Parts: sequence; C-alpha cells; structure tokens
Amino acid sequence: MNDALARFSVATPLILWLLPLALLPLWRSAQRLVPVASIAAGPADGLSRAIGWTLRLAGLLAIGGLILALAGPYRNGETVTRTGIGAQVSILVDRSGSMNETFAGRQPSGAEESKAAASRRLLGDFVGSRAHDQFAVTAFSTAPMLVVPMTDRHEAVRAAIRAIDRPGLDYTNVARGLAMGLSQFGTQGAQVSRALLLVSDGAAVIDPRVQGDLRAAFAKIRPNLYWLFLRTKGSPSISDKPVGEDTPQAAPERHLDLFFKSLGTPYRAFEAEGPEAVAAAIRQIEALERDPIPYTEQRPRRDLSGFAFGLSLFGLVLLVAGKLAEADIRRARGSVAPSAAEAPPRRMAA
Repeated sequence: MNDALARFSVATPLILWLLPLALLPLWRSAQRLVPVASIAAGPADGLSRAIGWTLRLAGLLAIGGLILALAGPYRNGETVTRTGIGAQVSILVDRSGSMNETFAGRQPSGAEESKAAASRRLLGDFVGSRAHDQFAVTAFSTAPMLVVPMTDRHEAVRAAIRAIDRPGLDYTNVARGLAMGLSQFGTQGAQVSRALLLVSDGAAVIDPRVQGDLRAAFAKIRPNLYWLFLRTKGSPSISDKPVGEDTPQAAPERHLDLFFKSLGTPYRAFEAEGPEAVAAAIRQIEALERDPIPYTEQRPRRDLSGFAFGLSLFGLVLLVAGKLAEADIRRARGSVAPSAAEAPPRRMAA
C-alpha cells in the first residue's frame, strides 16, 4: 500500500490543507428544507434516503476533486524491469589497412565494396532486428577505440557503426581490442546471454605475455565468442596448416583460431569471402543468440489533474440534476383546489 501511494505526488501540497472543506456536504445539505409537523408520522422511504446520501457524496466529490485538481496531482516516473529475447553483443571491428580492400584483395572501384564498407552495412541491418538486444561497438587497429558503450539505443549504435569509415593503420593489435570489447559487458549475472563478435580479416598475433590476462577475462565473463573472418579470395583458410614453419608469424589467422579454441568459452568461426557470406553468418549468429534478457522501460511522469477535474465535474452534474428534480411541496399544496368539505355553503334560492 505504501509503495502504491509513493508513486503519486502533487505539485502544490499546501492546497491539500483545504481538503477538509470537502466534508461540508456531510454536515449541511444543499437540498430545500420543508417544515412538516412530524416526519415520524410518514412511512420510511429508503429511496429518498439513498438519493439524499448520493447527493451529499456528490457534493463531497465535487469539492474534493476540485481541490485535488488545483493541487496538481501526478504519477511519478518510474523504471520498470521486464524480460525479452535477445543478448548483449559487443561488436569488435578491425580497422586495419587491409579492411579497406575488397574481398578480392584490391582497392574498391565502381560499385565494389571494401570489407569495411560491407561490414558496416550488414552490421547496421543486424542492429535493431530485435527490440531488446544491447550492443557495444569498439574499433581497433594499432590501439582500440570505444565508439559506443553497451546500450539498447539501436539508432545510436547504427550511427556509431556508420561512423567507422576512416582508413585504419597497417598494424592490428587484436589483444587490446579484445580486452576493451570484453570490458563493455555489464555486471549482470549468467542469466544474460553475452556475445563477443569479432569482425576481422585476420593477420593478428597475440603477444604471449598478454594471453594469460585474456584467458582470465574470458573465464570471468564467459561470453559466446564469434569470429567473422573476412577472408580474401585465394588466401589460406584458418584451418589450413602451412607447408613450412607453423608459427603465429607464418600463419597468424590459424594460430588466432587455435588461441580462441583454447579459451574454454563457446566459440565459433565464420569464414566469409563476400558480402553474401557475411550476411549469412550474421543471420546464424542472430539465430544462436535467443536467450531471455532483462531490459528496463522508463515510464514518464503522468499528470492526473484532468482525472481530478473529471471527478469534480461528475459530482457537480449529479448536484445540478438533483436540484432540477426538486419539487416545491408548498407551491404544490397551494395549487390544489379546496375540497368539498372546505368549500363555502351555497345559497339556496327562495
């Protein structure tokens, strides 16, 4: 009960001191008073009593509603937590120089799209496909850059993705990018589905000195890890073992994939050699991340003055109707013709 009352307030509390005036109709009636010799001599009239109390309560409602309306009542704004279907997705976008090339490994010309342009377009379609998904966007090349933190404002996320259109540098520091991408997840427990989506064309080596820190971070957060590998046509697959020396420097994509597999967290890699393959991979990721997720709704402050004025008007209408329906007993008595017993004697002709 107290929690329900706490949701309501008034803009001018001092006016509420006038509320006792609403009790005046209970003390004195506005109906016409007609003196009678003895009211106890008449039969009990339950309908008249009901009408009388209805009019008294109508007067109470008219005065009380008007005072309450002048005080400016309103319902406080509140935050409501609900549950929907979606996930927290931290998008990590590679902005190295190789992302400015097409999937054919050359500079785009005419209607051709670079890997970065295709990724921005398709990720923009992915954001907002479900109402309750939350997204964070991080771009990285030599150093990571937080573009937008975790939020459910999808239009802001799409604008952030569109803003990643500046040429990147040649060096790819994926370790620092992964660390910043992981830091975007909130403090909610395991009931929230978390996904880290890495969009990169590879060519990244993680320093063994920071691998331990990344393992600890992944073990703490345990997100679903997806690597959308934008593979240049004709280049080796992440599963291809090199003919010569098998080292991170000789086959960086393969060893990055092996590192992800060793983290102990759910992991899946998608190799895409064109925009259609990227779109298909994003659809699969969207289908996989379909767990319950809590979200909040902000309810704004709501003015209740109109409701209070309506109650007062309703009481006034009842009072006016009752006043118009009153009968003047004294005037009715005066209009009645005298009876035969009260008529003067008639003279007889002689």
